[in-house]
Amino acid sequence: MPLIEVYEWQYEGACTEADPETFFSPESERGPRRHSREAVAKSFCARCPVVNECLEHALSVREPYGVWGGLTIGERNNLLTRRQAV
Repeated sequence: MPLIEVYEWQYEGACTEADPETFFSPESERGPRRHSREAVAKSFCARCPVVNECLEHALSVREPYGVWGGLTIGERNNLLTRRQAV
């Protein structure tokens, strides 16, 4: 069972100021609309004091949805693939 202390960094995230839907795409969202929403989400990540903790969390649990740590699921998968290759 996860301990709350492990996730306290989330309280410091810039995303706490945003609508959670900014970080997660609806099932049917594609193309320019999706890229635009992801850019807004990443703008929060760009100024976030805990972006590294967020990204490491998403990578460690293999978070399958949303923008975490400034990366989309595809970008996180690419990063994990590169890390495994090294």
